[in-house]
Amino acid sequence: MKNLVLGVNDAIYRACIIVAGLAIVIMATIIPWGVFSRYVLGQGLGWPEPISILLMVLFTFIGAAASYRAGAHMAVTSLTDRLPQVTAPVITLFVRLTMGTVALFMLIWGYKLCVATWHQYLSTLPSVSVGISYMPIPLGGFITLMFVIEQLLYGDQNKRRVVDFEAVEDSKEAV
Repeated sequence: MKNLVLGVNDAIYRACIIVAGLAIVIMATIIPWGVFSRYVLGQGLGWPEPISILLMVLFTFIGAAASYRAGAHMAVTSLTDRLPQVTAPVITLFVRLTMGTVALFMLIWGYKLCVATWHQYLSTLPSVSVGISYMPIPLGGFITLMFVIEQLLYGDQNKRRVVDFEAVEDSKEAV
C-alpha cells in the first residue's frame, strides 16, 4: 500500500512541477508579447494580462503544493532551532496538522468560491468563468492535503528519490 501511495503522489508531484513550469514559461512568453504589441505595434491587446494573472494563480497554488512536498517551501525556524531536540517531533506534528488544516480550508472554501462565482464571467475574457479562475485554490488545497497525509503516514519524502515504478518493473522483467 505504501508503494502505491508514494507512486501516485510521485506522479502528482511531477505533474504539479510540469504544470507550474509550463505556467511560468507561457506567462514569460505572453507578457513580452503584450508589451511588444502595445509599444511597437501601437495596439494594446486585452488578453495577455488576464491570462498571465490566471497562470500566476495556477503557478502559485500548484507550485506551492509541489514545493511543500519537496520540503522547499518557506519555513521560519528561528524559534524551533532554539528549542531542545526532544520537542522536534511534537513541533513537526503540529506544523503538519496546521498545514493540513490550511489545505482543508483552501479545499472547502475554495470550492465554495468556485461554485458561487461559476456563472460570472471575466470582463476581459468573457468566455472564461470567474469560477474557473479560482479553480487552482481548491485543487492546490486538495493536492497539498494529500501530501500532508502522506507525510503524516510515511514521514518526509523530500530526501527520497522520486521513483519511476514503470522503469523499475521494466528492469525487473529484463532480468
